[in-house]
Amino acid sequence: MPPVTTLYIDADACPVKAEAERVATRQGVPMVLVCNGGLRPSANPLVRVQIVAEGPDVADRWIAETCGPGDVVVTADIPLADRCVKAGAAVLQHNGERLTPSNIGQRLAMRDLMSDIRAADPFHQGGGAAFSRADRARFLQALDTALLHARRGGGA
Repeated sequence: MPPVTTLYIDADACPVKAEAERVATRQGVPMVLVCNGGLRPSANPLVRVQIVAEGPDVADRWIAETCGPGDVVVTADIPLADRCVKAGAAVLQHNGERLTPSNIGQRLAMRDLMSDIRAADPFHQGGGAAFSRADRARFLQALDTALLHARRGGGA
C-alpha cells in the first residue's frame, strides 16, 4: 500500500494557494501551508497551516525535513526543491513546471548564475515574467497529474 500523500505548499509567496486547495480537496489529499505566519486558517478540514519560527529558510527546512516519497511539494525556491527531490517528493513550481532529479541540477546552476549576474550589476532592473492565466492553468493540470500519480504510488 502506498504511503498517504500530503501536499506541502511553501506558502509565504505562493500565488496558487487557492488553486492547490481546490485540487487537494477534489482528490481528498491533506494539504499543509507552511509559513512564518500571517495566513488565515482554512475552514477546510483537509488544510492546515503550519506556522514556523521567523528566520531565513526555517519554512524551507521544515518542508524538506517533513516531505518524502509519495508527497508533492509546491515551491519556487530552487534549493528547497532540490532538497525535496532528493527526499523523494514530487516538486512543482507555481507555473506547473515539474522539477526532477534530471533537471534540478541545471535549475540550481542557472539560479546561481543569475544571482552572480544580479550581484555584478547593481542597476539590473530585470525580473521574471508576470504570472499569467496560462501559468495558472498549467499549474492546475500539473498538480492534478502529480497528485494522482503520487496517490497511485508513482513516487517522484
